[in-house]
Amino acid sequence: MAEHRYGLGDHGPAVAEIRTKLVQLGLLPAVASQVDPLDAVFDQAVDQAVRHFQQERGLTAHGVVDAETYRVLDEARWRLGDRLLSYVAGHLTIGDDVSTLQRRLLELGFEVDRVDGVYGPATEHAVREFQRSVGAPADGTCGPATFKALARLSPIVTGGRADALRDSERIRRAGPGLPGKIVVIDPGHGGVDHGCSSHGLVESEIAFDLASRIEGRLAATGVRVFLTRGRENSPDEASRAEFANETNADLVVSVHVDEHLNPQASGVATYYYGTQGSDDMRSTLGERFAGLVQREIVARTDLRDCHSHAKTWDLLRYTKMPAVRVELGYVTNSGDAVRLADPGFRDVVAEAIVVAVQRVYLPPDLDAPTGVLQLGELIR
Repeated sequence: MAEHRYGLGDHGPAVAEIRTKLVQLGLLPAVASQVDPLDAVFDQAVDQAVRHFQQERGLTAHGVVDAETYRVLDEARWRLGDRLLSYVAGHLTIGDDVSTLQRRLLELGFEVDRVDGVYGPATEHAVREFQRSVGAPADGTCGPATFKALARLSPIVTGGRADALRDSERIRRAGPGLPGKIVVIDPGHGGVDHGCSSHGLVESEIAFDLASRIEGRLAATGVRVFLTRGRENSPDEASRAEFANETNADLVVSVHVDEHLNPQASGVATYYYGTQGSDDMRSTLGERFAGLVQREIVARTDLRDCHSHAKTWDLLRYTKMPAVRVELGYVTNSGDAVRLADPGFRDVVAEAIVVAVQRVYLPPDLDAPTGVLQLGELIR
């Protein structure tokens, strides 16, 4: 299943399984799963249900069940209490039940990095702390006794999100200066994976060139900078996130360009970790960082403003620190392509991103209006 893609017109047992999962999630009527697996068809109703699910879960809403969509469909079936939850390095437990657990722990005042549905070390630590607080064996495994204790306690945190408050305090303590901070730059694609291409432009090459320009400018301000790849390799997104976590980075910026069948599609968009309509399942600081990057690029260029959006792509989800993905124009749009081919334009974008990094750390009384702060002011 994970190696295939299923869309309109496909049929067979794999489609029957997809339909069953959509029924379980309430996105298709129960009768939709009551067909012979060999006769199951990926019809318009399934297409609409898949698009709805992808939109709701912060995935690209293309209506195709690829490996990523199938994985998230499988995660969505779990409810808190369905299974034991524990942390096993290299075999992380992932699912909606973990998201519910993390949300509950945050409500009770226990520290979880963020609600991401991944039972990692931080979640295990929070479970151990909770277990100690209720006099249960602090083994870090969430089983029946822990589920009961969670159910009978009322939240102690109201009027705001504890994780958002911690993020704000972490930024305040870091101070406004850039020297010593760590930023990971992620050039999209790479190696044999060229990404999208048009008008003589190749995404992987643009991304690496722009990443190098950002790297040089950040380094000049005293920031320690790491790239997730070289020119000839292309790790998957989970590996890039793992690399960023191992560097203990403060921020991550992933650089891409886009394409579309409609040549009129154009503009820049930024993405941060989160899901549509969920205030707690998102990175508050990531959202702020994405907004700063978006506004700086739009203010300094004539690219169309396609705004910032929440997504759950692996790089955004698995990084422990705020991460932003920038989709810098469409190579399939003639106007954007001219801009992207211009080294001077890339320099302007690189400076915009560096300024956005600085503005993350500036308190309101020291911050400057969008589009005003210059790189030279950061390296004096």
